[in-house]
Amino acid sequence: MEGADDPGVPAPYAGDAAVTDDFELAGVPDAFQRLWTPHRLAYIKGGQDQVTSEQTCPFCRAPQQSDEEALIVHRGTHAFVLLNLFPYNAGHLLVCPYRHVPDYTDIDEAETAEIAALTQTAMRVLRKVSNPSGFNLGMNQGATGGAGIAAHLHQHVVPRWGGDGNFLPIIAQTKAITQTLGEVREQVAAAWPSSGTAAGSAS
Repeated sequence: MEGADDPGVPAPYAGDAAVTDDFELAGVPDAFQRLWTPHRLAYIKGGQDQVTSEQTCPFCRAPQQSDEEALIVHRGTHAFVLLNLFPYNAGHLLVCPYRHVPDYTDIDEAETAEIAALTQTAMRVLRKVSNPSGFNLGMNQGATGGAGIAAHLHQHVVPRWGGDGNFLPIIAQTKAITQTLGEVREQVAAAWPSSGTAAGSAS
């Protein structure tokens, strides 16, 4: 007899009923949970080829939208900070100049200084919000250098925790993210200091 007492059938996941729709579709239950990532399809289908000008650049469009729509956590004078739509970890931030330039050598002294200050503040804020034990910082230069959007310079700020590089990203090239982007944006934006680029403490 099938059911909860049958060891061959997995027990219902706690809270399933509250988040499961009422579609009556055919299927065979198994022991696996699914990580649905349909938002990645747009990037997979287009990637670099989607960005051909400032009009098609997501980093140029972002400041024209609301902070909530664009996932922006801070707007500076020469640069801004937003969440990565394809995060490696929860809280993965990008620091971008407003100008549509591809290379680190293309930005001027003021832009360089503000990107550096915003990167430091991003680290302080993430430490306050989610207590990571480490960070990855970096700028991938050019498509062959690994840049997802090579046409517009951006600095990655990736919080790291012990054990976050488990078998999922290594074997399955899948990353489990524990919070929605909207939730993370609200937390980081709320903790961001109000005094500009704020190279000081995010208290």
